[in-house]
Amino acid sequence: MLIHPQFDPVALQLGPVAIHWYGLMYLLAFGLFILLGRWQIRRRPDLAWSAKDLDDLLFYGILGVVVGGRLGEVLFYQPGYYLEHPGEIIAVWRGGMSFHGGFLGVLVALAWFGRKTGRGFWNVADFVAPLVPLGLAAGRIGNFINGELWGRPADPELPWAMVFPHVDDIARHPSQLYQAMGEGLLLFVILWLYAAKPSAAGATSAVFLIGYGVLRFAAEFFRTPDPGIFGVLSLGLSTAQWLCVPMVAAGIGLLAWSRRR
Repeated sequence: MLIHPQFDPVALQLGPVAIHWYGLMYLLAFGLFILLGRWQIRRRPDLAWSAKDLDDLLFYGILGVVVGGRLGEVLFYQPGYYLEHPGEIIAVWRGGMSFHGGFLGVLVALAWFGRKTGRGFWNVADFVAPLVPLGLAAGRIGNFINGELWGRPADPELPWAMVFPHVDDIARHPSQLYQAMGEGLLLFVILWLYAAKPSAAGATSAVFLIGYGVLRFAAEFFRTPDPGIFGVLSLGLSTAQWLCVPMVAAGIGLLAWSRRR
C-alpha cells in the first residue's frame, strides 16, 4: 500500500507570483498539441495544414478548453459551491475543470475556426482528435499532484492502492493515474494509428468520441463520483458516466454516417 506524496501544489514561487503544477500541466498539454500537430502535418501532407494554421487553431482551442471546462465544472458538478463563492469561478489554477464542459467549449471553437478558414468542421475536428489524449493525460497527472479526484476504496492488499492522508486513512484506487493511462496513453495510441491513413470525414472524431466515452465510463467505477447536480444518479452511475452515454451514442452514429459516405 502506498501513501500519496502530498505534493506542494505550487511548483515555483517567484516573489508574489506562484506557478502551480496544475497550470504547468496545461502548458505541457498545449506544448504536446503543437509538437504532435507538426508531426501530423509532416506525415499527412494530404491534409494541407500549415504550422500557422496549427498555431491559430491552438489559440481558439485554449479559449474553448478554459472557458468551457470551467463553466462545465461550475454548472455540471458544483453549482451550489460556486453560487456561494462566485469569486472562485476564475481560480482555474486551483484545479476543477470539467472534461465534458471543455469538450463542448472545444466544439464551439472548432466550428468557429472551421467557419473562419473555410475548412469545414469535420476537417478540423478529425485533425485535432489525435492530438488531444496526451494533453488529457497531463491534466490527470495534475489532478494526482494536487491530490484531487481520488479513487474509491480499494483492497489494501492491492500493491498500488494508495492512502490520500488529506482525505482519510482508507486505501483507495489512484484513479487519476488510471485515467492518465486509459483516456490518455491508450486512447492516444488508438487514435494516432487510426489517423495515420486517410478516412471518411468524421471517422477519426467518431473514434475519439467512442474511445473516450467508453474509457471514461469504465474509469468512473474506480473514482469517487463527483457530487454533480444530482450526485449519483439512477442505476448507481455517476454524473460523468451518464454524460458519457450520449457521447458514445453520438460517436457510433457519426461512425456509421461517415462510413456510408
